[in-house]
Amino acid sequence: MNQVILRELFVEQIQDIYDAEKQLVKALPKLAKAAQSEDLAQALRAHLGETETHVTRLEEIFEMLDMTAKGKPCKAMKGLVEEGGEAAKEEKGARRDLAMIAGGQRVEHYEISAYGTARTMAEQLGLGEAAGLLQLTEDEEKKADATLTKVAETLYGSLDDESDDADGELAMASAGSGSKNGSASKGGKKSGR
Repeated sequence: MNQVILRELFVEQIQDIYDAEKQLVKALPKLAKAAQSEDLAQALRAHLGETETHVTRLEEIFEMLDMTAKGKPCKAMKGLVEEGGEAAKEEKGARRDLAMIAGGQRVEHYEISAYGTARTMAEQLGLGEAAGLLQLTEDEEKKADATLTKVAETLYGSLDDESDDADGELAMASAGSGSKNGSASKGGKKSGR
């Protein structure tokens, strides 16, 4: 492949990833705040620190290319972040956390793919140092994905607890409304005598 074309594609990939990471730097604190599980909140806060490092690494790669760090709007990340934000607003309890984890894992898989592609391009261009930085970030994205899986596994049992609580509240509400009706009819019978 023509090296000029490959370099242009590589730059586009880096610009896309750069914008994606910048979007995450803004989104992760909000998601951490919305998390009910302290394990999830901690995982999101830790990944925020990593994400800030990812931004710095990308800026280093731009420097290696003698370019100013500049993002190109990443529509895919925008959509993924919006979905995660919706889950944080619409759901509650463990269900919210699990929905946020599902969204977070979609983000991680997108990033793993993006970093893997960019790393391969860097290798083809003979940009070994850039490839090394991209590999380091790809590995951290894989670890973040694994962490989210572990947190999700701890939350699955919480869904049963929430379901039992909801069933109990529903049963109490039904019993309460039934006893009111029963009292009224008993009271009606008494006054009818």
